[in-house]
Amino acid sequence: MPDFKPIIKVVLLIVAFGLAPACRRGSSSEKRYDLKGKVVAVEKYKRLVTIAHEDIKGYMPGMVMPFTVKEDWALEMLAPGNQVKATLVVDGASSWLEEIIITDETVDTSSAKAEGPVEAKVGDEVPNFSLVNQDGKTVHLRDYRGKAVLLTFVYTRCPDPTQCTLMSTNFATLDQSLQKQESAYKATHLLSISFDPDYDTPKVLRSYGAAFTGRYSDEDFQHWEFLTGTKDEIKGIAQFFGMRYFHDSSTGQENVIHSLRTAVIGPDGKVFKVYRGNEWKPEEAVKDLLRSVDRGP
Repeated sequence: MPDFKPIIKVVLLIVAFGLAPACRRGSSSEKRYDLKGKVVAVEKYKRLVTIAHEDIKGYMPGMVMPFTVKEDWALEMLAPGNQVKATLVVDGASSWLEEIIITDETVDTSSAKAEGPVEAKVGDEVPNFSLVNQDGKTVHLRDYRGKAVLLTFVYTRCPDPTQCTLMSTNFATLDQSLQKQESAYKATHLLSISFDPDYDTPKVLRSYGAAFTGRYSDEDFQHWEFLTGTKDEIKGIAQFFGMRYFHDSSTGQENVIHSLRTAVIGPDGKVFKVYRGNEWKPEEAVKDLLRSVDRGP
């Protein structure tokens, strides 16, 4: 009787190799980009690795921001100072890193520091910041005293579906929801602050904001404004809400770590609530805004 075992093994190998590429391709909606950069921080329990990355061709400019990592080995092996290459996968409202390669295992915690004060707490008075809106007009926080303010930070060139795009989409949903409640609309205000003042000029912010509201040339920005300012002005308010800045002594450059902070400021100018990350929902923020209005100044 012939021995079929070698034949079976060959068939299994052919099947395995034939299926492997299909398994790696994933969803047909996935878009993949090459990423290179330096690891700044690793948060294993959040499955996040913050990377100071170079320009991602065809996707976004260089910045310092966290990325989701699915492979356990990467979370265990990566350390601040490592130089890495990876594939950034974007699929609908999700994004993550795959095919991570450590190109330089140097660990250097002395030249990479994330600095910033302790995050603002509920009840803290928000500094009376001075910034410039999409019309080039100087505004101060005190200008909104008596209204509940929802404030967030964005970067108009950030297309990541889990970061700035999501924040602005949430704000657009909020804006539309509040328009249906006249008294709530009059008692609230929305502010999106850019932490990319070199690129996000008032003109750029006006175009960006009008696109998200969908009113384009008819947008008057009476309820939702987009703000910019000097790097120091933006750093002051960003750090107040717990955003950190990364200083790399090897280059002498300082950049904000692109994390997410959204805050409800009560009519009294004090912190009512701070959302960390991207898990908050528009309906949740509407309720908190109206709760802060009910509490009053």
